[in-house]
Amino acid sequence: MNIKEIDSLIKLLDDPDASVFEAIRIKLNQLGLTVIPNLEKAWENNLDSLFQTRIENIIDDIYQNDVKNQLNQWIKTEAHDLIEAALIIAKFQYHELNIPELRTQVETIKKDVWLELNDNLTALEKIKIINHIVFDIHKFSRSNTFQNSAQSNFINHLLENRKGSPIMLAILYAGLCQQLNLPVYGVALPKNFILCYKDPHKQVFENEPNEGVLFYINPFNKGVVFGKKEIDQFIKQQKLENKAAYFQASSNLDTIILLIKSIIVYYKMNAEKTKAENYQALLKILYF
Repeated sequence: MNIKEIDSLIKLLDDPDASVFEAIRIKLNQLGLTVIPNLEKAWENNLDSLFQTRIENIIDDIYQNDVKNQLNQWIKTEAHDLIEAALIIAKFQYHELNIPELRTQVETIKKDVWLELNDNLTALEKIKIINHIVFDIHKFSRSNTFQNSAQSNFINHLLENRKGSPIMLAILYAGLCQQLNLPVYGVALPKNFILCYKDPHKQVFENEPNEGVLFYINPFNKGVVFGKKEIDQFIKQQKLENKAAYFQASSNLDTIILLIKSIIVYYKMNAEKTKAENYQALLKILYF
């Protein structure tokens, strides 16, 4: 459709006939992001509240459908890049995010790490370098209010404020490592999502759940390194059921599922029903 045809279609959004409005809404949704400038211009030029509300809802639907399509494409990729998924999830809430600018910020951090790494370093030495760059040079740290703030779970706020929730800090940390070909993955330990550095030469066995893991990393505590014994102690202190999953690497897909669940929990706690439902719809895509 050309611009005149789109504008003519948009003018009909104030039609009192519900069936006419629904047909127009479907058509505009099908046209996607290209019609948003036309919708925004129409919103500015028509002060009718019903007309403006309908436009706002259609714009929101178009952005959300675009993000859902991006997440569907992410699932089909082999790498399941953590940082890319975090950007998609953030855009679901903040439609007008400058994604290229956020990627540039990540690339700057990654380049700083890459310049210090070499193949002669041990796994522990590499992690010490990453900790220095991430926490000392770029000043990332824990958010002490993450349990009361959905923003702590969005990568744009982490990059802007340098503070985040346990899982958001872990996603940035592991995402950087994986892009640098370091085998660092999430571990779904309740109340404090952590990471593990995998030994690429070992397999995991049921009777030894931490087999194949060289050590664990806690990005929420400036990347401190620890072993299985500390996890055992944490499980006892928190009176948790001892599960193999608390010692093993999670897939990137499972990590992103946990991130979305964390966002949903916050919105439910704060009675933001619509936002919780929107992220529930996003979650369903990952369960394909």
